[in-house]
Amino acid sequence: MTERGQERGWLRTVVHRHRALAPVAVLILLCIVVAFFNARFVDPWNLVRLLNAAAIPIVLTMGATFIILMGSIDLSLEGVLAVCAVLVSVLVGNNLTPLNVGFVAVPAAILLGAALGGLNGVAHVRLRTPSFMTTLGVGFACVGAATAFLQGDTVRISDKVFRGMALERFFGVPAGVWIAGLAVLVALFIQERTRVGRWLYALGGDEATARQAGVPIEHTRIVAFMIAGGFYGLAGAMSAAQLGQGHALIGQGRLFMTITAVVVGGTALSGGVGSVLNSVIGVLIVVVLSNGMILMGVPPFVQMGVQGVLIIVAAALALDRSRLAIVK
Repeated sequence: MTERGQERGWLRTVVHRHRALAPVAVLILLCIVVAFFNARFVDPWNLVRLLNAAAIPIVLTMGATFIILMGSIDLSLEGVLAVCAVLVSVLVGNNLTPLNVGFVAVPAAILLGAALGGLNGVAHVRLRTPSFMTTLGVGFACVGAATAFLQGDTVRISDKVFRGMALERFFGVPAGVWIAGLAVLVALFIQERTRVGRWLYALGGDEATARQAGVPIEHTRIVAFMIAGGFYGLAGAMSAAQLGQGHALIGQGRLFMTITAVVVGGTALSGGVGSVLNSVIGVLIVVVLSNGMILMGVPPFVQMGVQGVLIIVAAALALDRSRLAIVK
């Protein structure tokens, strides 16, 4: 290898390492800036509120990260979350049905989410349609099904024990935060300790090479969508417990924040680069930024504009252009 080639290789290595550490540096810098302008940011009560606000987005990003790692996109998130939240709401004590199965409703929501994720995967693979179109259709169908089932009404949860899933505190930290932490551990195990986790990186890196290496492409895609759906189902149960109700629009606005957090965390939309831990950092960046702007009195419409700019900048920084001959 020539001296110039060695120099370029060393430079790529340095850039790659710095790119991986960039989200952490951004989070630390952001915390320092917000704390400088408003000391209430570091108040323990505010920090606990930040963690609570990040709990459900973290669970959602655990699922979305797996889809983006393999170079696909899942737009069904809000619809799947809504259907699962409605299912949980009618299974626990409520004002609509006589059912009251307690926490059994949570695994039921996870299984429903996984089934809907499987539908996404099978339709995407068998019909050979783009993932964004397939999942968009399934997401709309889910919202429509939830609306039709409830006739546009809202189910109100009366089960206080179930609501404790979001409201109870252990060691001063809301239960939802502990559940989110457990979800991260499960996602990390899937990513690091299973063949599916390794195959997702292979698909996102170079699908043609992965196929030649014997990776079961179609099977991996379907399983990845099922795993993502399971996390969305858990987030649906957490949302219902947090709000004390279930309705067709309970997931509204979650998709934008989830995709933003995954990309801001450093997971490339082109696939093959990133991790679930990166997405946790991404969620914290988005939540801290939002909380900081509120503390600093930034108008809501400006906050939305800042978030829009953030996702564009993050996507530009996370994208490894050396791997792309064409950007489309």
